[in-house]
Amino acid sequence: MASRNSSRTQLLVVLLLAAPCVAAQTQEPVDRAMIARITAEANDRSHVGETFNYFVNIIGGRLAGSRAHKASAEYARAKLTEWGLKDSHFEAFPFGRGWELQQFTLEMTGPRYFPITGFPEAWTPSTKGVITAPAIYLGDKSVAEIEAMGEKLKGAIVLAQKPQVAFIRRDRLQPATNVDAVRSGAPPSERSEYTTPLRTMEPILRKYGAAAVLRASQGEHGTFFVQGGSRTTAPDATPSVVVVAEQYNMMVNALLGGLPVQLRLALQVQFSSADTNSYNVIAEIPGSDPVIGKEVVLIGAHLDSWHSATGATDNADAVSAAMESMRILQALHITPRRTIRIAIWSGEEEGLLGSLAYATSHFAGASNKAAFDNLSVYLNDDPGTGPTYGFYMENNEPAKAIFDAWLEPLKSQGTVKNVIGPIPSTDHLSFTRFGLPAFTAIKDYDTYDVREHHTNADFAERVSEAGLRQSAIVMATFAYHAAMRNEKIPRVSLVTATPPR
Repeated sequence: MASRNSSRTQLLVVLLLAAPCVAAQTQEPVDRAMIARITAEANDRSHVGETFNYFVNIIGGRLAGSRAHKASAEYARAKLTEWGLKDSHFEAFPFGRGWELQQFTLEMTGPRYFPITGFPEAWTPSTKGVITAPAIYLGDKSVAEIEAMGEKLKGAIVLAQKPQVAFIRRDRLQPATNVDAVRSGAPPSERSEYTTPLRTMEPILRKYGAAAVLRASQGEHGTFFVQGGSRTTAPDATPSVVVVAEQYNMMVNALLGGLPVQLRLALQVQFSSADTNSYNVIAEIPGSDPVIGKEVVLIGAHLDSWHSATGATDNADAVSAAMESMRILQALHITPRRTIRIAIWSGEEEGLLGSLAYATSHFAGASNKAAFDNLSVYLNDDPGTGPTYGFYMENNEPAKAIFDAWLEPLKSQGTVKNVIGPIPSTDHLSFTRFGLPAFTAIKDYDTYDVREHHTNADFAERVSEAGLRQSAIVMATFAYHAAMRNEKIPRVSLVTATPPR
């Protein structure tokens, strides 16, 4: 009897000792030695500040379709080649005509002199020389009242909306540092009201020959948000300018008080139709595994920006960090099992155009089934700035378990957590729509929505080099581990378009 109990005890001890080994075999492997090598290369021999500086201070704003964007894409391609990545090339997609601002001044000349701060919307046409004209307020006018003004609109500069009294004053909450679920997108718009919507008003203004139309931004303290109209805007459309809200309100209140306002406006732009494509930049570190080497871990960020600043946080910081992550992996002479590929997108600001063109070209339809099957994961970096805290997991629980394991050893680098929910914007959506696993980095939103995103304040001073280095470390770590694991990242994303059959 004692002998039997002894045998059972020995078996129990063996099972207990074996249990951690069994558990360890089921856990996601993490290569801490490689993370240490990645971190050392990123911190001791970083190139990320140089890359970032070139994009934002040497080139500046990079509106898709402009010469500046093309120059920045050429720089990125050349750098990736210089660092030893393979097959660095452009992939073109149809975009439309380019647009560049050549001259802009706006001044109030009466009842007193005051320089007005603002910026033209992209793809707006030029004024007919320097315009000196009265300001006319139409923010409280119906369609019939505007139409009745007729020839009074000819040559006038129109203030199209009511005074801006609501402002974007709160950044989105940080999902990585809040216990409760928070909205993952930008704050709702605070646009001022129009009695007659601008799209309804504009044909009347064009018919009667208004010189320009002004509207207020929803930012305050001198911040203005500027994007663009349609890339197919007619050459005879009314030139459109966004003005700092406080100054717009000053002019409207003067007019409502019975005081005439005179303005002087000079706006010169250049359209270009010589090349109506825009360009994604692609390069890679080839996979070495004879079985899964053709499978792809794709990382990316968008290089294009709006034009009223230099696009530092949106999105030169992310592009620089993504490029640096590839430089790090190449400098360490790794031999990934899967191919690690970088894609630097264009046309994100106009509707995810570059990433959607790539995803459609490479993954849609029966002829692309092999490439569709071979994509392991897409990792994107865009909204926000500063360090990477984790990833939005697009409700993919199996992938989150994997990403949690990879994130844990990076906590000392400032990561926080992965969030199970999705984010309803940016280039990863071009992949999730086909049912592919794609995730975007969680960044810092402090002052991002209020002060930086699509504004005249999006300059280099908003970005820290330490944050760039950390983001590169996180992206390199995740790309490496995704390339080395036995299986692709699980696919449980919601499908909103038909995948290849």
